[in-house]
Order: sequence, then C-alpha cells, then structure tokens
Amino acid sequence: MRPGKKRRAAEAAPKRSSSSAPRRNPASRLETRPNADAVAGRNSVVEALRAKIPAKELVIAERAEIDERIAEAIRLAKNADLPIKEVPRGQLDGLTGTTTHQGIALVIKPFHYSPFTELLEKAKKPGLLIGLDGVTDPHNLGAIVRSAAAFGADGVVIPERRNAAMTGSAWKSSAGAAARLPISQVTNMVRSIEDAKKAGFFAVGLDADGDESLPNFSLATESVYLIVGSEGKGISRLAREKCDLVLSIPMESSVESLNASVATAVVMYWIAQARDKS
Repeated sequence: MRPGKKRRAAEAAPKRSSSSAPRRNPASRLETRPNADAVAGRNSVVEALRAKIPAKELVIAERAEIDERIAEAIRLAKNADLPIKEVPRGQLDGLTGTTTHQGIALVIKPFHYSPFTELLEKAKKPGLLIGLDGVTDPHNLGAIVRSAAAFGADGVVIPERRNAAMTGSAWKSSAGAAARLPISQVTNMVRSIEDAKKAGFFAVGLDADGDESLPNFSLATESVYLIVGSEGKGISRLAREKCDLVLSIPMESSVESLNASVATAVVMYWIAQARDKS
C-alpha cells in the first residue's frame, strides 16, 4: 500500500468510543509465551464468546482498528464481566504464538475434567463412552465432542499424553458441546479400558483392519467403550489387545481412511440407530 493510501485508510478508520474501547493497561504483565488456551482471530473470538466458552480475559492489540467484529467482541466480553486488556502487538504475538491474530485474542480458563469413575457411574444403560487414543488435532477432538453430545454419548475420555487436550481450539470446534458433555483426562488409556470392562462395558476399537464390519456390529445395543485412534497410526497395540472387538467401517477401495472425527460420528450414528430399533 502506498503511504498516501495508508494515511487515508487510517483517517477513515472508525474512532473508538468511550463505551467500546478496551481499558488501557500499558503496564500489563500478561505472559508472552504461546498460550494453548488462547483463541485468536476476530471471527474465532466472537464465536467463542457467543458460545459462552469459559474465559479469563479478552486481549486487544494497541492501536488495533475497532471494526464491527472487535466491537462485538468487546460488547460480549463486557456483558460477561470479562477483563479487557490492551497490550503491545508484540506481546499479543507472543501470547498467541502467531502474527495472524488480527489484533485480538481470548484467553480461556483451564478446562475442568470429570473423574473417569464419575463417567462410569453416571453412564446410561446401555452406555456409550468415546476414548481417544493418540488424536492430536484439537479440531478433531472438538468435533468428536460435538458429535458425542449430539448422539447421546455419556462422555469422552482422553489420555494426558500424546493426545489433544481441551484447549481453546478444541473448545471452539466443539461449538459449546464441551460445556454439556463430561470429558475425562486419564493417565493411562489401557487402564481406563480395564476399568470400563469391570463396570460392564465392552471395549470396541475402531480400525481399518477390524474383526467386524460396521453393518454387522454385534455389540451395538450393549454398553460400549469405543476406542478411536489417530488417522495415520490407528489405536495403539496395547489398547487394541485390551479390546473385546475391533470394528471397521466399509469403504470404497479408492478411499484410504476417514478423518477420526468423521469415522467416530459414523459409528455413533450407527449405534444410536441400532438402539432405537431394539
């Protein structure tokens, strides 16, 4: 952009009104290391605020242009009594780990996980739990949580290591379902399978190389702990060995595999249909 155009654009930019401008806090000691619990970008922040994702504060870059989206984010944050901070752009770069934050970020609260024993105790009869074994994409995690809530699952289980956690990206992808569905974080996925089996669940792995094909799924009307692995590696060897059954989804030979969230939604839909008919 030529200097003259840049100057004219700055003059045309809307001025902040006293009602919409964030509280200036030049001395903020906001951490500048990347924060996995920060949702960045104007549309993403507005969507997160609309979904009432539990948040700690709204952060806006100094001299950011207050357009319609940022004004809405400020309004929603004020309605939710969230602190609003204005910080140097470099500080926001560090917080979000990117320079494409569009001058705004929402820092969410740490997710409150439910104990796994609580999921087992409160599960319906027959129950349905979804365990994720190595699903590292937070968008996949959020999409699975959203589908699990839609199909009446009793909860989602994730391991502490080598798996996505309920960060800002996962919260956003769940479209608010994470606030309605219990999610448990366990130290050992294999042990959770053992505990679920003791509680009357059948452990069913989902893998392209399965013992049964989905149309012939024999345990759909039983209590099921469905174990889903990553799109590339599938479920781990130890988890697979603990499963009572490994299920596959029939597909055209030209398609290598389904995205983990899509595959999980397909199986949950099939289980819901089978239970409705029983």
